Amino acid sequence: MTDKKVFKFGNGTADGRREMKSLLGGKGANLAEMSAIGLPVPAGFTISTESCHFYGEHGGVWPDGLEEEVRAGVRHLEESLKEGFGDSANPLLVSVRSGAAVSMPGMMDTVLNLGMNDDVAAGLAKRHGGDERFAFDAYRRFIDMFGGVVMGVPHEKFEHAIERVKQESGVDSDVDLNAAQMKAVVDAYKKIYHDHQGESFPTDPWEQLRLSINAVFGSWNSARAIKYRRINHIRGLIGTAVNVQAMVFGDMGDTSGTGVCFTRNPSTGEEELYGEYLINAQGEDVVAGIRTPEDISRLKEEMPGPYDELLRWTRKLEEHYQDMQDIEFTIQEGTLYILQTRSGKRTGTAAVKIAVDMVAEGLVDKRRAVGKLVEPRHLDQLMHPQFKDPTSFKDKIIGQGLPASPGAAVGQVVFTADHAEEAKAVGKQVILVRIETSPDDVGGMDAAQGILTTRGGMTSHAAVVARGWGKPCVAGCGDIVVDYEAGEFRSGKVVVKEGDWIAVDGSTGQVVLGRQELEPPKMGGNFETFMSWVSDFQTMNVRTNADTPPDAARARELGAVGIGLTRTEHMFFEGDRISKMREMIMASTEAERRAALAKLLPFQKEDFIGIFRAMDGYPVTIRLLDPPLHEFLPHEEADQAAMAKSMGLTTAAVKAKVDALDELNPMLGHRGCRLGVTYPEITEMQARAILEAAVELSAEGVTVLPEIMVPLIGTVEEYTDQRDVIKATAEKVFAEKNRRVEYMIGTMIEIPRAALTADEIAKEAEFFSFGTNDLTQMTFGYSRDDAGKFLPQYVDRKILPYDPFQTIDFEGVGKLVKTGTSLGRSVRKDLKVGICGEHGGDPASVRFCYHVGMNYVSCSPFRVPIARLAAAQAALEEEDVKAEKGAVMA
Repeated sequence: MTDKKVFKFGNGTADGRREMKSLLGGKGANLAEMSAIGLPVPAGFTISTESCHFYGEHGGVWPDGLEEEVRAGVRHLEESLKEGFGDSANPLLVSVRSGAAVSMPGMMDTVLNLGMNDDVAAGLAKRHGGDERFAFDAYRRFIDMFGGVVMGVPHEKFEHAIERVKQESGVDSDVDLNAAQMKAVVDAYKKIYHDHQGESFPTDPWEQLRLSINAVFGSWNSARAIKYRRINHIRGLIGTAVNVQAMVFGDMGDTSGTGVCFTRNPSTGEEELYGEYLINAQGEDVVAGIRTPEDISRLKEEMPGPYDELLRWTRKLEEHYQDMQDIEFTIQEGTLYILQTRSGKRTGTAAVKIAVDMVAEGLVDKRRAVGKLVEPRHLDQLMHPQFKDPTSFKDKIIGQGLPASPGAAVGQVVFTADHAEEAKAVGKQVILVRIETSPDDVGGMDAAQGILTTRGGMTSHAAVVARGWGKPCVAGCGDIVVDYEAGEFRSGKVVVKEGDWIAVDGSTGQVVLGRQELEPPKMGGNFETFMSWVSDFQTMNVRTNADTPPDAARARELGAVGIGLTRTEHMFFEGDRISKMREMIMASTEAERRAALAKLLPFQKEDFIGIFRAMDGYPVTIRLLDPPLHEFLPHEEADQAAMAKSMGLTTAAVKAKVDALDELNPMLGHRGCRLGVTYPEITEMQARAILEAAVELSAEGVTVLPEIMVPLIGTVEEYTDQRDVIKATAEKVFAEKNRRVEYMIGTMIEIPRAALTADEIAKEAEFFSFGTNDLTQMTFGYSRDDAGKFLPQYVDRKILPYDPFQTIDFEGVGKLVKTGTSLGRSVRKDLKVGICGEHGGDPASVRFCYHVGMNYVSCSPFRVPIARLAAAQAALEEEDVKAEKGAVMA
């Protein structure tokens, strides 16, 4: 643990810097950086993430020396502001905020106005010209936050109390309460606290500070924070930092205010100051949705001086950080303070536009644009659907809110996060409808197709989280009224109940009644420009998993340089082919099987011709038949009878065959190469279809590069058995066609034994493709189809860091992949190695594959851009590491 635990900032100096995010958290590192470069940042200090980790690991005990350093930090504030902590005559109030190395908006706890008690409130009022209303508003906010965040007093109790006072006083808004009424609110809050805790509200500022720091430390392991990290695949962090900072007040009348702004539009990427503010308010008011904020552009009219200063600082921050910034600010009686900056969360559309624009402006180079400004998930968002015909539902629009996060979504209405998660678990698509979301709703927000709130602005919790995840979101839709108890919402005379279908358009803010048709998005010029830069830095190829010519063509448009997996079994399920496949399965002799296979050959060949043509000049890896034969037969009695009738068989004969093929564990049964070993005529037919298609297209001038892949081998002998069948068939085809083509034969490494004996296999095989779906199943002993019943709990309880079917298990499955690659290349240096499991489109897994030294990854067509960017960023990261090592050596 680092000796220093508290890092001070303020008055143009700082102990930390922006590179220290792992120790100071993102907020603390940026507060230090802003202070050091001269921004008007209120003085403060940051408690390290290591201290939080120690606290969590040692049962809530602070590390030695932390209390002394915290007290020194408070003295730093007192000296900087010439105020005293707990001094009723000249009181210092502070905020206590969390701040992890990765932004987790709203997930952890914040306490404002800390240091208040009766004497301090009176002193604060006196210091500010006798403004008791301001002082007691600050006091009630502190009791509310401290009571709820630190001590667990239900927030709604405080809400009900202030509502009662407003009703009794005949006012509608908090800001309309006068000093006497606000004192009544404080008294009511104290009573609520006492009733809940069994003791009076603490008056000692040091006790308040200690308990609040503990609360922020503890919030790191709150259920909502853990769930947020799991959803966003945030790993490797040890805790949150704690930022203690002198309070500045935006609620001191009409010359004060607070707001949040972005240096560019986070939804579209347009170069404009974008955000919201409130006059006479504290920061929590903006994001809580309690009051409707104003657009930042109006601040120029209300406070032209602070607005111009804000504009200057935002430009300086964007230039300094070379990225779009998300900034929190407060204006206290005409004086501007910057409270936070961080790289702003943005939509995929905005991310790509910002990257392209910043390069054009000369603010960044292409290397930084590709390496830092766009994340793989941003490209994932660009693949989100839109409404197919927005003119078709003009008469069904039942609400208009704010376009908080673009893209269209359709689903059944649910009103709670729990219901959303339950619905997703059974395959339903839902829209989560809330009055306003809170951090406790993140699981349901993740499960939903889209989000709709009746309150909150463009910087509300719902808007920020949805944009970060690429979820369509309509916020602040005041046209609808939600009734949680009745399980419905109303829009005029329209009543929508839980389970009814609606659609939301996060690009226009429209809420539409009923189930609307969606279509894939259209890629724009900025996307093409950006992806051309990605190609400049990408050194590992990206192929696609495609079974049809349209899929292959689409993937090629998105930058795939070949097919890493064509699953031939998918071709047998369509139309009349399934009957020919069933005829082959029902055959009782080899001759009958060959006759049925001869009928399938033209279909297979036609498919390969289409795929080879779409991939002209690029390699195509074709996996021979993999699933067990029983998957092609019906299992319901009625379906068996229908099959028997169509084939002129008895139902008993069909049932007998189904029973004969039934297996206790099909995943480990008669499938893959085992089918080819048992029935070599199947391998012959498939090899013939592949090579006849290749030869015929070659004669037309199409460049065909077939790679024939033998699946599921565990021994080299299984591979050579099938290889010999393929080679013999190839020679027959070449002789018949009087023309040859180059082709490769390789195998899929998806059984642990194959990875461990890869050197023996590589003596015979020309390429490896790691099938990490089955390799993960067999390494863990988990059935992929059943693991969803327990894997979420494993991740929640940290038994596993993540779902190994989504991100490759680096320590176990990854070790097998590394071993197999290393062993294979030890005997065949030019061995081509790739991956074709679902992990091929996961950014973390792509980086792993890059460092293993694979030639390519393969993924579904719409994940190709994501994998390309992840591959390019892996290459750039490696260059950066080498450069840093070189600098250290020098």
